[in-house]
Amino acid sequence: MLCDDDLRARICANLTAFEPRLAEQDVRRAAVAVTVVDLAHGAALAGLPDYAEWQSHPALLLTRRSAALRNHPGQWAFPGGRVDPGETAVETALREMHEEVSLELPEEAVLGRLDDFVTRSGFVMSPVVVWGGPRRETWPNPQEVASVHRIPFTELLRDDAPRLDPADDGDHPILRMPVGDDHIAAPTAAIIYQFREVCLLGRSTRVAHFEQPRFAWK
Repeated sequence: MLCDDDLRARICANLTAFEPRLAEQDVRRAAVAVTVVDLAHGAALAGLPDYAEWQSHPALLLTRRSAALRNHPGQWAFPGGRVDPGETAVETALREMHEEVSLELPEEAVLGRLDDFVTRSGFVMSPVVVWGGPRRETWPNPQEVASVHRIPFTELLRDDAPRLDPADDGDHPILRMPVGDDHIAAPTAAIIYQFREVCLLGRSTRVAHFEQPRFAWK
């Protein structure tokens, strides 16, 4: 699989066939950019290889949040943030991606939406699927982002993904997605998993019921 026009067309077709579930408007809202890029020089993660030559295999763009941030310090995240008054989810996702990782893309790069996800921290998170495409450089904004990572699609499709762990309370398991020697927890992991199911495999899998670990509640 390559980060090319065929992959873009496949993701577009799968998103066109998918009906995202959107939350009510009178809530605290955030939006994130679920951006497809190429693997470049690797994920920069333990357990995954680095490459001297630029790689054309597809990947998702993720960040580790700065440890200095008040909310969710050091956690895995898609580029994103609070929807400002007068903004749409698409506008927020694209703006935040530019601010956090210096990747500026037009609205024409948006391929579609996944389900809104209600977080334990009190936000409705709207995932916007964006085509970054090949040969895109990124630079982290040190005020918000500790590091930028490209998670290869092969990690999304691992046999041991997703991992479902029992929650301390509640009836639903905590969803985690393994990446290299690490793992990503919901809510980010839930969005990654739904991206895999909808965009890559053409399945209308829902993820709103999955629980989040306690550290993600703040």
